[in-house]
Amino acid sequence: MTVETILATAQSRGSELGLTYSGALTPPEAWAVRQSLPQAVIVDVRSAAEWQFVGVIPEAVRVELRAYPGMVPNAAFVEQLQQQVGKDKTVLFICRSGARSDEAARLAAEAGYAEVYNILEGFEGDRDAEQHRGHVNGWKAHGLPWIQG
Repeated sequence: MTVETILATAQSRGSELGLTYSGALTPPEAWAVRQSLPQAVIVDVRSAAEWQFVGVIPEAVRVELRAYPGMVPNAAFVEQLQQQVGKDKTVLFICRSGARSDEAARLAAEAGYAEVYNILEGFEGDRDAEQHRGHVNGWKAHGLPWIQG
C-alpha cells in the first residue's frame, strides 16, 4: 500500500469520525507513513513518567500534553510543539490509547498545522481481560519499534 493510499484511508476514516483535523491512522499505517514520508514526525504526547516507565518510540518527538501526577494540562503545549516541529511537517500524534493524541491533534490543527493525524489505539492500546495494556492492540502489540525509556 502506498503512502498516498494510507493517507487517503486515514482522511476518509477521519471524515467518518467527524474529526477536525486530517485523519486517523492505525499504528502500522503510522509507521509506514513515518518510514516513507521524510516530512512525517511522530509526536508522543504522553507524560514523562510514561516515557520513562512504559517505553518510547525511537526518534519520536516528546511533548507532554498532560503531566503526571494528576494529569495537569501543559499550558505551553502548542508553544513547545512549535519549537520542535514545523508547521510544514506531517504530524502523527500518539499517546497511551488515542484519547490525548486526539486532543493534541485538535490543538495542533487549531494552531495552524495543516497535516495532522491521530494514531488510533495509542502506544499501549486497550486493556485485555486481566486489565493489562500492550497486548490487545496499540503500537507495542503490533510489534512496532520501541525502546525502554
